[in-house]
Amino acid sequence: MAIKTTTTPSPHTPMMQQYLAIKAAHPDHLLFYRMGDFYELFHDDARVASELLEITLTARGKTGGNAIPMAGIPHHSADGYLSKLVKLGMSVAICEQVGDPATSKGPVERKVVRVITPGTLVEEALLEDKSENLLAAISQQGDFYGLAYLDVASGRFETAQLDSLTHLTAEIERIKPSELLLPDDDLLRQSLPESILKRPGLVRYPSWHFETISCQKRLTDHFATKDLVAFGCNSKPAAISAAGSILHYAQAMLQRTLQHIHSLHTYSTDDSLVLDAISRRNLEIDTNLSGGSSNTLAAILDHTATAMGGRLLKRWLNQPLRNQEIINGRLDAIEMIIQQQSDDSFRQELKQIGDLERILSRIALLSARPRDLLHLGRSLNTLPQLQVLLASHPVTKLSELAKKISTFPELAELLNRAIVDNPPMLMRDGGVIAAGYDTELDELRNLKNEAGGYLLDLEQRERERTGINTLKVGYNRVHGYYIEISKLHVNQVPAEYIRRQTLKGQERYIIPELKTFEDKVLSAGEKSLSREKWLYQQLLETLNKPLQALQNCASALAELDVFVNLAQQATALNLTRPVLTNQPGLVITQGRHLTVEAVSSEPFIPNDTIFHVERQLQIITGPNMGGKSTYMRQTALITLMAFMGSFVPAEMAEIGPIDRIFTRIGASDDLTSGRSTFMVEMTETANILHHATEQSLILMDEVGRGTSTFDGLALAWAIAEHMALETKGLCLFATHYFELTTLADQFSNTVNVHLDAIEHQDSIVFLHQVQEGPASQSYGLQVAALAGVPQTVIQKAKEVLYTLENQSVQNPNLSSNRLHGVTQTAEPIQQFDMFASIDPKQEKIHSLLSEIDPNELTPRMALDAIYQLKALQK
Repeated sequence: MAIKTTTTPSPHTPMMQQYLAIKAAHPDHLLFYRMGDFYELFHDDARVASELLEITLTARGKTGGNAIPMAGIPHHSADGYLSKLVKLGMSVAICEQVGDPATSKGPVERKVVRVITPGTLVEEALLEDKSENLLAAISQQGDFYGLAYLDVASGRFETAQLDSLTHLTAEIERIKPSELLLPDDDLLRQSLPESILKRPGLVRYPSWHFETISCQKRLTDHFATKDLVAFGCNSKPAAISAAGSILHYAQAMLQRTLQHIHSLHTYSTDDSLVLDAISRRNLEIDTNLSGGSSNTLAAILDHTATAMGGRLLKRWLNQPLRNQEIINGRLDAIEMIIQQQSDDSFRQELKQIGDLERILSRIALLSARPRDLLHLGRSLNTLPQLQVLLASHPVTKLSELAKKISTFPELAELLNRAIVDNPPMLMRDGGVIAAGYDTELDELRNLKNEAGGYLLDLEQRERERTGINTLKVGYNRVHGYYIEISKLHVNQVPAEYIRRQTLKGQERYIIPELKTFEDKVLSAGEKSLSREKWLYQQLLETLNKPLQALQNCASALAELDVFVNLAQQATALNLTRPVLTNQPGLVITQGRHLTVEAVSSEPFIPNDTIFHVERQLQIITGPNMGGKSTYMRQTALITLMAFMGSFVPAEMAEIGPIDRIFTRIGASDDLTSGRSTFMVEMTETANILHHATEQSLILMDEVGRGTSTFDGLALAWAIAEHMALETKGLCLFATHYFELTTLADQFSNTVNVHLDAIEHQDSIVFLHQVQEGPASQSYGLQVAALAGVPQTVIQKAKEVLYTLENQSVQNPNLSSNRLHGVTQTAEPIQQFDMFASIDPKQEKIHSLLSEIDPNELTPRMALDAIYQLKALQK
């Protein structure tokens, strides 16, 4: 006996079944499900999107008796919505209709054609012109960490194998990835610092994608090589792991083979001047302390003509080199452009260059839009003139660029013929390919264009034949072509007229001749669009053949743009060429801080900085607001500019080998990690003490101010002494502990310098001039008065200060010399309450005197005051 089986019918419609199946494959992404002219989102995706995008949440049908939440956006305006979602850290899977509705049984076939994530953007509307958008990955193999990062929009692919978390953290802060892949591995996660684990755009990726063997095969398959020796990472498993995983992820998100990624560069942090996250923040290289880009070094220097030049300039600023040959090559190029006064000529040509790096990537991914090809063609038209200009600049670096900037005359001519002067944004409706480019396309277009003349002729003939002078021939997209006749004349309609549509006052007809014409014209329109799309795809494939040469050309154009920009800024900002030497030390004459100079309404006061074997540790004293921090930062920024290959803001700069720049300037509570200001300060200080070398430039400002006076002074003393005796780097040590100035008497490599001020009628004038020797006083009370502290408080502070200074003289336990002796003999330091130590009698005398205004006293009042004071004295 046969057993009859039954299946439970699905509670979902066929379309919703299809949606749910696709969504199940992309649980972590919002699914944009294409339905006609809209992308629709359902269920939780709809709720999230309606809130983030501020669009209406509606419902479509029911499932399980409940309405299905739905939200949608128009297909033609998706870029704006996608941009907003990406900036919020969201990822979106784009699901398109790939089947033919005319032949489909049930729902039209759909599939995800692209997953848009923060680190895999290539679309022009989703990217910032002068900022890189990087996808990064971290792996761990034994004691080594692998780091790889990829700019999908330009094809730049780099990897490194690092030997410490310190180097890894510094590199993550340098590249600032939009998306960061980590293996789904608890062991690695536990070893990483919070600064990495709490970054936005963090993605947990399955660990098997990081397996070294499979990653190596993935890379060799992609580059079509036997091994990775040519890329410098064959013996670096951690670097291979990170690079292979990132390539897999990018290919999966873009659904492409990524042929525009034709190389992998393995780098070492030893090749560049290292700055940790704290130093980058303090120096405000391309991000200010508020998180913006204004009033930064990059904002001052960047007047590049192209977007790719702007991105390269930021890259150079964030990764200054240590190789003097490369640096001097850059300086030679800048100097030659200045000497030839050719910066304006170069700039005029460079302004015609589009963002070739990103355009070529979209061409490789077959997603380039018509205006991408227009900009590419115009850029290629500019190259011959740039070649002429470069020929007159015979220095090594510019000659190398001239070889890479080929002219591509055949491609330029092809694009000039192929693309109309003002193409539409999208290829969807045609109108992109120029007339005369393709004979078959021209014939199809002519057939469609001649329809107007034919219809006018037909209308005139039919009016004469029927005697109906109001007869009209028309067209609409729903019913096609028709002959329209008023109902008043229906008795004059010939028998061969076939009614097509009845309106209130008119009848619409079709005749065999018009039907034949309609079929021919509509067919021509479809064939024309199909032919144009095919020709466009052929163009993209043709452009892909010399893709690597075009990318090399784009890279050279970006570098030329940076040289021209730096030459222009050298003239505009009065910069000079630095001298790099192998001798330890640093000498800057009349150095300036470009950012402070740019925003200040007062003339900037330049200063000298001199480091040599007898000036390795410089104790800087002087008033708050006197310019200590500015002076320290300008020294670091001048050094950084020199090592990136730029002219610098100084009359002269001679700089020896530098391996790292450290800064410990200012601090604030780190509430999320439960660290106080002082804890943050000490953590930063510890990092410097552990990693600084004799070739490091070290800026330390107000170390020890976050704790009690004696603890802070003791710490500052010990740290400064360590710098002098152990580290022996180039250290600027700013402090308000005047006791530290005695270090110059104890150590031969230590000196005192100060920034002075002048006191005038209870006010203070800052001179901002660095001078030799210690400061005479700190002017703390005067600065407090400038800040608006009430005069009653200032007066009280003066009284307390007077008392403490007197007690310091009378009680050797409170003197700085005694403190130093106690510190060295490890005896306990006696603490005291400064306010409890004030004599009440003196307080009354000071109070009475503060109430007296000599200009208002009569002789009798003055005599009375003297008697009161005498009485208080007794």
